Amino acid sequence: MTAVLHATGLSVVHRTRSGPLHAVSEVDLTLRERRTLALVGESGSGKSSIAKALLRLPPPSAGTVTLDGTDLATLTPRALRALRPRMQMVFQDPLSSLNPRRRVSDLVAEPLDAHPDPAHGRAVVVARQLDAVGLPSDLFGDRRPGQLSGGQAQRVAIARALAAEPRVLIADEAVSALDVSAQATVLNLLRRLTEERGLASLFISHDLGVVRAVSDDVAVLQLGRLCEQGPTEEVLAAPAHPYTAALLAAVPEPGRPLGDTGLLPADPPSPLAPPSGCRFRTRCPLADARCSAETPAMREVAPGRTAACHRPLIS
Repeated sequence: MTAVLHATGLSVVHRTRSGPLHAVSEVDLTLRERRTLALVGESGSGKSSIAKALLRLPPPSAGTVTLDGTDLATLTPRALRALRPRMQMVFQDPLSSLNPRRRVSDLVAEPLDAHPDPAHGRAVVVARQLDAVGLPSDLFGDRRPGQLSGGQAQRVAIARALAAEPRVLIADEAVSALDVSAQATVLNLLRRLTEERGLASLFISHDLGVVRAVSDDVAVLQLGRLCEQGPTEEVLAAPAHPYTAALLAAVPEPGRPLGDTGLLPADPPSPLAPPSGCRFRTRCPLADARCSAETPAMREVAPGRTAACHRPLIS
C-alpha cells in the first residue's frame, strides 16, 4: 500500500508554569492509502496532540511530517494553506463542530468556500458528498444541526471533510458521543469511504471494540510514547506489550467479570515528570532494573509487529 503521510520523531512539548509537559515524545507513524490506522491509549496519553501536530495546529515541537513526500515544515504559509484541503479532520462532538446557524448544505460547502474548485459546481459537490454519507440533499440540505440526530450530524461533518477531496482523514474520537446504532452507521461509513476513495485514515479512540471494527492496523500510545504497533487483529489477539494487555483486560464483555489488569497499585505518572527509562515501568508487573535505566526502543517482535519493551509478551 502506498504511504501517504509519514511522521518521524514527532514530539509535542507544552510550556507550563510547572515546567515542560511532554505530551508526545518521538512518535513515528505512517498512514497508507486505503488503510485505517487506529491510535489508542487512555485519556491523557497524547492522542489528540498527535492529530493536531500532524495538521500543524500548532506545529510539533520536533520531528517531521511529510505528505506525499512533501515536508510540511518547508512550506510557506501560503503553500501550507493550499495543501490543507488534502488533510481533513472529523472532531469528537458533531454538534459543537458545526455552526448551529448554518444550513447543512452551507456547512458541507465550507471547504469549497475556502478553497474553490472551478472544475465542479458548488451545488453538485455538496449533493454528491451528502449522497455519499446517506443524507440526500433534497431532504437534509436545508436543515440545521439542531434538527439532526447525533449520527446524522456526524455524517454531515464527514461530508464536509470529504468535500475538500482529502488524501488524509483524521477522525478524533468521532463516535464516542454517539449511541451504539449510530456508531455502527458511522464506522461502516468511514470504512467504506476509506476504501472507495483511497483515503489514508487515522482513527483515534480509547474503545478497543470500536478499533477492532474500523481499523486495519493499530498503534498503542502510553504517556506520549508508542509502545506497540501492528495489524489490529493480531495485536488484539496476542498483545506484545504489558500495557496493551492491561487495556484489553479492562474491556468489559457481556457474561464475564472484568479481568485483572495486572497493573501495580500506582497512579499513572504525570507527563510533567515522566519516569526514567520505560514510562510504563511504575505500573508494570514485569519491570526490572533495566526498565528504569534504559528507554526501550521499538523493535520487531513478530513479522509486521513492533513493540517498545525489554520483556515483550511475545517474541
